[in-house]
Amino acid sequence: MKSALCLCLLLLGLQVQGHHRPNLDEQQEQKKSHSLKDLSKDEGENLAHAKITRSNADFAFKFYRQVSEEASNKNIFFSPMSISIAFAMLTLGARSDTLSQLHNALVFNLTEMEEREIHEGFQHVLQLLNDPQQEVQLSLGNTLFVDHQLKLLQKFLDDARNFYYSETISTNFQNLAEAEKEINKHIETKTHGKIVDFLKDLDEDTMMVLINYIFFKGYWENPFNERATADGDFFLDNKNSVKVKMMHQKDFFNVHRDEKLSCWVVEIPYKGNAAALFILPDEGAMKQVEDALVKETVSNWTQSFQNRRIYLDLPKFSVSGSYDLKRLFMKMGATEVFSNSADLSGISERTLLKVSRALHKAVVDVRENGTEAAAVTVVEIVRLTSMLSSPPHITFNRAFLMMIVDKPTRSILFMGKIVNPASKED
Repeated sequence: MKSALCLCLLLLGLQVQGHHRPNLDEQQEQKKSHSLKDLSKDEGENLAHAKITRSNADFAFKFYRQVSEEASNKNIFFSPMSISIAFAMLTLGARSDTLSQLHNALVFNLTEMEEREIHEGFQHVLQLLNDPQQEVQLSLGNTLFVDHQLKLLQKFLDDARNFYYSETISTNFQNLAEAEKEINKHIETKTHGKIVDFLKDLDEDTMMVLINYIFFKGYWENPFNERATADGDFFLDNKNSVKVKMMHQKDFFNVHRDEKLSCWVVEIPYKGNAAALFILPDEGAMKQVEDALVKETVSNWTQSFQNRRIYLDLPKFSVSGSYDLKRLFMKMGATEVFSNSADLSGISERTLLKVSRALHKAVVDVRENGTEAAAVTVVEIVRLTSMLSSPPHITFNRAFLMMIVDKPTRSILFMGKIVNPASKED
């Protein structure tokens, strides 16, 4: 017997403003009181935000290592932000060992932050990421598709709405074909057509689906000239190569040469507050770079950047990655939520639930004018029954790593490894 819960992220910017004050003295007193409260609130939000940002980075690299163990010769691309927020939202309804295992898998250290700080941290991150004033297009959202027969606890609904800005849509899961069509249309719309017909084979006893989506569109601060794009070789290994469209640019970029790890790091900024990091290991150095991927390494790279002129060659590519999150999370120690011992009693008091399936898909398209990327996370739940003297020439013509980061929040939105830019599907 199944119920499905598909998880996504929605960021709504919130502004709080003081209004009407009766007289000058009262205004001054109220202003002082409000300032202290606002300061305390801002400090609390920033502290929670800083803690959750560190945890999210740790999770991103932990998840990458799990995936890379199984995909040595395949492209990797995923959204750690999407997965993190999806499962963090699920923890609102988790209890006992189910909750602690999810916290561990998501690298939430409860000795350093309280459980409420997790959700307050995501709340603040979502507000910042969904700032309508930013130049990049970034939308994240959560939607709960709930069968009318499933009675959700009001606290779960309130917390999902208040912390994660989720909307709730009543759905008739007795008509599976229509429900599937409705949900897939929602995903397609929210990802601007990047992810189509993702959800398949809904169980006949599905009770809830929570969709987690993220869409990013950014234009390079300095676009590549399309007329300079030409065919080039991308080396899969020492003997094999594929033909790709190679973009060329000679300009100033933030660049770092990591001699210890034997790699180049190039930051290509988008208009606004986002940037893409491209990491090019020397031949034979990919594994040592991957093994060193932790937030401290990336921080050292960005702090060591020098703005210098380089010759840059970067392939155009469009790739995607699909992942069985259930299997990966179980390898990371979160097993109970997928078993008959699952305790998701914070979601529904009357119906015992467990996660039956968790899936994730992300796509990215890198071209001369910028980047488009999207991701969706789906979790189904079942009801329980039983510097150089001359400009360096950096050519990304072999396997390389990529991250898309939001600089103000230091959030890793997307992450991947490109081993074959000519292969679109993995």
